[in-house]
Amino acid sequence: MVFLLDVNVLIALVDPAHVQHDQAHRWFSRVGHRGFATCPLTENGLIRIVGHPKYPNSPGPPSAVVQSLVTIRGLSGHKFWPDKISVADKAFFASELLSSHSRVTDSYLLALANSNGGRLATMDQKLATEVVPNGKASLELI
Repeated sequence: MVFLLDVNVLIALVDPAHVQHDQAHRWFSRVGHRGFATCPLTENGLIRIVGHPKYPNSPGPPSAVVQSLVTIRGLSGHKFWPDKISVADKAFFASELLSSHSRVTDSYLLALANSNGGRLATMDQKLATEVVPNGKASLELI
């Protein structure tokens, strides 16, 4: 099984002061390290958030965060999944169930994991799965 790491998981893994840092590392050591993925959306999210000057434990500008990403991508078990699906594709989305702008990105990541035969690993306990066929089975709550 390959797990697409949600932005919240990536942040928790790279930020030692993050409230869920230990939880993320325990899961990664136990399960995630065997097969995990990033995609353009999650990589950019990590860099944008942690590289923001107001992020509490930022290592510096986005260029500094890229180095953390390079380290993660260099670990054995890493796969890169390109963005290859569309929210408009009925095979991956029940778009009529997209009732809120806040569901779009999470639903996309869940569908991307599903389309690659993997699961979305997230700390988001309220992620809606009904927008993606087999969405519940494609979700790994940490």
